Amino acid sequence: MTQFLPPNLLALFAPRDPIPYLPPLEKLPHEKHHNQPYCGIAPYIREFEDPRDAPPPTRAETREERMERKRREKIERRQQEVETELKMWDPHNDPNAQGDAFKTLFVARVNYDTTESKLRREFEVYGPIKRIHMVYSKRSGKPRGYAFIEYEHERDMHSAYKHADGKKIDGRRVLVDVERGRTVKGWRPRRLGGGLGGTRRGGADVNIRHSGRDDTSRYDERPGPSPLPHRDRDRDRERERRERSRERDKERERRRSRSRDRRRRSRSRDKEERRRSRERSKDKDRERKRRSSRSRERARRERERKEELRGGGGGGGGDMAEPSEAGDAPPDDGPPGELGPDGPDGPEEKGRDRDRERRRSHRSERERRRDRDRDRDREHKRGERGSERGRDEARGGGGGGQDNGLEGLGNDGRDMYMESEGGDGYLAPENGYLMEAAPE
Repeated sequence: MTQFLPPNLLALFAPRDPIPYLPPLEKLPHEKHHNQPYCGIAPYIREFEDPRDAPPPTRAETREERMERKRREKIERRQQEVETELKMWDPHNDPNAQGDAFKTLFVARVNYDTTESKLRREFEVYGPIKRIHMVYSKRSGKPRGYAFIEYEHERDMHSAYKHADGKKIDGRRVLVDVERGRTVKGWRPRRLGGGLGGTRRGGADVNIRHSGRDDTSRYDERPGPSPLPHRDRDRDRERERRERSRERDKERERRRSRSRDRRRRSRSRDKEERRRSRERSKDKDRERKRRSSRSRERARRERERKEELRGGGGGGGGDMAEPSEAGDAPPDDGPPGELGPDGPDGPEEKGRDRDRERRRSHRSERERRRDRDRDRDREHKRGERGSERGRDEARGGGGGGQDNGLEGLGNDGRDMYMESEGGDGYLAPENGYLMEAAPE
């Protein structure tokens, strides 16, 4: 296949020229003998200069020392300038200081965009103004941020001094003070090292952040600058940073502990609610079973009483002729043993029993106990009255042809009379207790 390739591609597969033969070397480069052997620096010591003639070593200035030196030089230059300006400063002969000094108000920290008319509107509320002098820079012509306001009356100046300090004008709170250059002996302005407050007393270690119209004597006993103030500042900043970090960690831990406590309390409340709901459901189940058992027992007793009533009615109704509690009921045409429509099997009686049971199920346990006690006492009294009437009629010779009076009685009255005929005592229909009959 290579014979079909073009010549330029066949040239790529052509073999290279053979490597030319060279005779071997007698010795390797590191085996050759050197004419000059290696030696030390001893032969050159005589060329060194005498140490006694060498200049003393120079010590380089560190960055901290250089900054401290520049700061001292700047302070010295500024002190010289202040001394020169103090010799020329005389507020009593200043052509710009006009008017009565005791009626003049000094206003500082004024917004640079505030105009003279704006200042007049703000300070005329304290009294009529005679003159306003705003201070401007001599080089740039821009406002310096303070002004002098002269009032017509001294009392107006005192009112403004008392109430206008801290007033916000064009978004900035101004500082209001009296003119002290011509009223206070030995007073110097801020540019000459005076003024109120301690914002320009030195470095950041001795200055305060906010100034006001308070006396500078409170700052006179502050410690002077340390030899290396920047180190103290760095140390203080690092200490404050560590304290803030510790405070943040403590606050974070407090929040976490509070959240854990809230979750724990929530879980305990949920668990308690579940337990109470289970107990309530169990109580409801037990109450439901108890009511169902009582209803079954009551139905069984009702059936037994009806059977006894039917069995007793076939033999003769002379012994059962007893008046009801509400009075003598009208005679019934049926046999004495049969039950009328209002008997235990009547739908109205069943509906009343069902409503009574429903109402009692919605009552509390205390109300149910009170109702049971009241029903028991009522049935006991009713049984006593019924037994006495029955005995009186029996003595009077009531025969079998007379009405037994059971149709006018309720379900509980018939059961009571059936139980009272069995012996000396009777069973109360509510709880089945054996009660003693009244003496004859």
